[in-house]
Amino acid sequence: MAKSTAVKRARRTLVWLLVIFIALAGVNTAGAIWGGGTFTPKLALDLEGGTEIILAPKTGGAAVSDEQVSQAVAIIRQRVDASGVSEAQISTQGGQNIVVSIPGKPDDATLARIEASAKLDFRAVLVSTTADVPTTTPTPGLDATPTVAPTNASDLNYITPALEDQFLNIDCTSTAATDAGQAPADQPLVACGENGAKYVLGPIEVAGDTISNATSGVAQTSSGASTGQYVVNIFFNDQGTSEFASVTTRLSGLTGAQNQFAIVLDGKVISAPRTLAVITNGQPQISGNFDAASSKTLADQLKFGALPISFTVQSQNTISATLGSTQLISGLIAGLIGLILVVLYSIAQYRVLGAVTIASLVVAAAATYLVVDLLSWRAGYRLSLAGVAGLIVAIGITADSFIVYFERIRDELRDGRGLESSVQAGWKRAIRTIFASDLINLMAAVVLYIVAVGSVKGFALTLGLTTIIDIVVVMMFTHPVLTLLAELPYFRDGHKTSGLDPRQLGAVYRGRAQFKTPTAAVPRSKQESAGREAARRQTIAERRAAGTSTLVIDPPAEPKTPTQTDSSGQSKGKNS
Repeated sequence: MAKSTAVKRARRTLVWLLVIFIALAGVNTAGAIWGGGTFTPKLALDLEGGTEIILAPKTGGAAVSDEQVSQAVAIIRQRVDASGVSEAQISTQGGQNIVVSIPGKPDDATLARIEASAKLDFRAVLVSTTADVPTTTPTPGLDATPTVAPTNASDLNYITPALEDQFLNIDCTSTAATDAGQAPADQPLVACGENGAKYVLGPIEVAGDTISNATSGVAQTSSGASTGQYVVNIFFNDQGTSEFASVTTRLSGLTGAQNQFAIVLDGKVISAPRTLAVITNGQPQISGNFDAASSKTLADQLKFGALPISFTVQSQNTISATLGSTQLISGLIAGLIGLILVVLYSIAQYRVLGAVTIASLVVAAAATYLVVDLLSWRAGYRLSLAGVAGLIVAIGITADSFIVYFERIRDELRDGRGLESSVQAGWKRAIRTIFASDLINLMAAVVLYIVAVGSVKGFALTLGLTTIIDIVVVMMFTHPVLTLLAELPYFRDGHKTSGLDPRQLGAVYRGRAQFKTPTAAVPRSKQESAGREAARRQTIAERRAAGTSTLVIDPPAEPKTPTQTDSSGQSKGKNS
């Protein structure tokens, strides 16, 4: 009954494995036909090439510190990772420019995340109007110093003749409007908004770096009903919460344009909502002409922090692969050589049983390919040369699991079990060792993925992925297959070429101090060694049951010599 149950379980497990493969293949096929995916994994920058974007800081002549550049690099890297692009390279050039290299051709949303500086400020509105492109020209030499010192950021004394002239003559359709937005934090600002709206804004009162998180979604009413309007929800830290509460307390008592609080992104007013209440919980909401994609893009930009400085795209070029297909082919050849060596060793060590190793490696390779292709389509993963190295290392990890299992089975055969029970008992002992080994590999891969950047993440990802697949293949393919093979007479009877011949594994313990008698074909030295091993394995109870304190396997009897009988009837040996 136990054997029948094990066989049924093995067949059921193999069916489930087949279902998983069909599902993975079906999803990849559907993605290639309808979802913009491909039947092959996407390659990384070092193997395929891609797009290089150079960002130059807009400082107005001020110096850029190394700390600002380093902070900007870290934020841009987070944005790129959030967009699903892997294996990107972000570096500095000349101590100021930032170079972003992305595999393949990035989509518009990814470019928007990279190119937008997302320097976010909150300023009180002093004056606002909607106007067409101005027809007058700016007047030079106007006074830019307030005649009366302003008392707060909403004080209209900030509006000087020079600032008013700039407000009347700014062209919101020109790049000069964005450049004009780079005003000092303690000075007023003339900025443009949507549909030609123009604003005179007070100094910065809440900085964008006080934002702790940002999310996007559809706004809801107080009763929980959806309004159908996409919004961006902002969550301030303690400092931002306190500053925002102070500002909204002042603005809620004002009227007209001064009741508005402008949200300025890179010198452009993206929203200037009215202050209807004092917001003390630090969780305001940005509304505007958002859709699902644009609200998510803005939320991602704000969530990963406002850049300390604004940037402009200096150039955008297509670059060739840094390593190219030659290095990829070399890596694949190296993997093939390693695979061949594993196959040869398995056949030499385990005879026909080595075919199970080969079949398991094929199943693991197919599963890895399907999963990597799925990640390439759904998660933006790209296979780099470092990732290929991780796949090559996985060959040894996978083969090691099979060797542990096979040796456990052989140990059980040496203890005198039948093949069917040896497979099950050996599996219980082997799976603990396999789990311990793979868990260490998985922990190393996870830590490496967390602390590393760039192509090293690709190596860590493939290493962790193949480690998980190794456990799945051993549990859902290797063990069930051996369970079924144990039913075949070729393996069950221990054929010489099966790799499970008990005569080649030493003494075979039968229990109750009984051991299989060695055949004449086994060398005497091996018989004696097997006898000593068998005696060592005896328990005290078995020795008592056998009636002796030691166990000796008797050698084959010496051949008898011809005898002759004397006259007394006694036999004598023949004299030579």
